[in-house]
Amino acid sequence: MSERVHAYLNIGIICAIIVLLMAVDIFNSDRTYSETENRVLAEKPEFSREAWFDGSFASDYEEYITDQFAGRDKWVAMKTYSEMALGRSLVNGVYLAEDDYMIQQHRPQDFSEELIQTRLAKLDKLVKKWDAQVMLVPTADNILSEKLPVYAPYFDQKAFIDRVRDVIGEEYLINVYDILEEHDREYIYYKTDHHWTSLGAYYGYQAWANHRNESGYPYNPEGMKEVTTEFWGTLQSKTNLNGPKDIIAYFPETEQQPVSLVYDMQTRRKSFYEEKYLDTKNQYGFFMDDNHGMIEIDTGYESGGTLFVIKDSYANCMIPLLAPHYETIYVMDLRYFNAKLEDIMNMYKPAEGMDVLILYNCVHFLEDFKYYE
Repeated sequence: MSERVHAYLNIGIICAIIVLLMAVDIFNSDRTYSETENRVLAEKPEFSREAWFDGSFASDYEEYITDQFAGRDKWVAMKTYSEMALGRSLVNGVYLAEDDYMIQQHRPQDFSEELIQTRLAKLDKLVKKWDAQVMLVPTADNILSEKLPVYAPYFDQKAFIDRVRDVIGEEYLINVYDILEEHDREYIYYKTDHHWTSLGAYYGYQAWANHRNESGYPYNPEGMKEVTTEFWGTLQSKTNLNGPKDIIAYFPETEQQPVSLVYDMQTRRKSFYEEKYLDTKNQYGFFMDDNHGMIEIDTGYESGGTLFVIKDSYANCMIPLLAPHYETIYVMDLRYFNAKLEDIMNMYKPAEGMDVLILYNCVHFLEDFKYYE
C-alpha cells in the first residue's frame, strides 16, 4: 500500500507542476522579442481548417510554445549545465571549445550540393556583370579548429572557397582565409558571438588592400578603443552560460572625418557607431546601427570613387575601414531589402562607374545570398 501511495504522490506532484506551468503560461503575456537571444519570438498561430490538416498549425504552435514557455532562459541554462555534467561538449548547436570559446557548429551535411551550385551560379552572374570583388570570410570553426572538441565535424570552408575561386576566377576572389589563419592566436573572433572582431576585420581589410595592390590606410591595432568589456553574444544566448565576456573595440581613426550615413532612406546619423546598443543585449549593433536594408554613406573623404557593398553583418565592423578609399559608399543587406538588386545598383551607379564588393561569411553566404533579378 505504501508503494502505491508513493507512486500516486509522485504522479500528483508531476501533474501539479504541469498544471502550475500551464497556468503561468496562460496568465503570462507573450513576449515579442528576446533580448537574450536577439531575435523575434514566435507568435500564437491563427487556427484554420487548412493549417490543421496540412500540419502547419501543430508545427507553428509547437514553435510558439517553445519560444513563450515561462522561464525559458533559465530552462536553457539548466539544460546546458546538465549536458555539461554528462560530459557533452556540444550544446544547442554550439561547441564548448578550448580557452572559453563558444563556436557555432556547421556540419557538412547542412550544405547540399544543390544549395552550393545555386549560390555559386547567382554569385558568378553578379560578379561577371559588375566586375565585383568577393570576400567570403571563414567562420571560427575553421580558423580556430584546434580549439574544437576532438573529432568535432565542421564544414570545410577552405575547400569551399577554393571552389568559389574556380567558378568566379582568382582575380575576383579576395583571399582572407590565409591571413586569418596566420593570426589565429590573436583575438580575431569573439568567444561568445559568431562574428569576427574588429581585429579580425582589420586583417580582412589588409587582404582587401593587398588584393588591390594598395598599401592601405595606416590603422593602428594597438590603438583600438574599447567601448565595452561586458559583451555576451549570440552563442552565449544559445547556452546561457555565465562565462567570460567579450570586448568590443573599434579603430578611432575611422572618426577623423565628418561622416554622414542615411539608413533606409530616412534616418540620418553622423557616426559609424551607435553607443545606444551598448546598453542592450545586442551590443554588436554598435557597428553601423545594427542591420539595415540600405545605407548611404558620405565618408567625408575627397578621394573620389563609389563603392557598392552587398553584405551580411560581418561587414558592419569592416566598412568603416574602407571609408578613406571612397567618397561614397552604398551598403545593401539583401535580407532586409525586397527589390530587384540590379535596378537599385543601376540607380546609384554614377556615370564614371563604381566598385562592387560582396562580403559575407561563408555560412551566411550559403544560407542567405539570393536576390531578385
